[in-house]
Amino acid sequence: MRTLILGIGNILWADEGFGVRAVEEFHARYETGGDVTILDGGTQGLYLVQFVEACDQLLVFDAIDYGLEPGTLRIVRDGEVPRFMGAKKMSLHQTGFQEVLSAADLLGRYPSRLALIGCQPQDLEDWGGPLTPPVVASIEPALDAAVATLTEWGVELRPRAESAQSFQRLLAHDLDHSAYERRLGAADEETRP
Repeated sequence: MRTLILGIGNILWADEGFGVRAVEEFHARYETGGDVTILDGGTQGLYLVQFVEACDQLLVFDAIDYGLEPGTLRIVRDGEVPRFMGAKKMSLHQTGFQEVLSAADLLGRYPSRLALIGCQPQDLEDWGGPLTPPVVASIEPALDAAVATLTEWGVELRPRAESAQSFQRLLAHDLDHSAYERRLGAADEETRP
């Protein structure tokens, strides 16, 4: 079974970046077999169709406005996923991802298993800002939920050795989570009196 682990969202709009940061952390912690693709889907919308139609199982991390307490996770599966992806659109990528699922369905290549790990955002207006504390705190339980779901699906996962620095980072540039957060911290220091 081919599995796609996908993070979607926009890291430049604070909590909108939850999905990308969650998949980035998942990639840093776990090795998978060759039948698994881990992808930062960002805001690519319809460009993701080729990846979705090529998989049998799809797990998505995303910021979803469920109307709950900030940082609350909600996991939905299979036929319920498209409904939640469009319940209350927060950004253009959600419309785009609904279209991705619809296109895969129309092509007759819809994943047989689908899970959405959604996190309730707190702040979507802070351009260039980091994830808020409640959303950062939800990454760990989101990874636990992903591991449980993938294990249930029969996906083989191996924790990376803590000393394994040789793996290719998912975001191998200054936009990876730790570099981005350091940049923001330095900017705050420069603006303080």
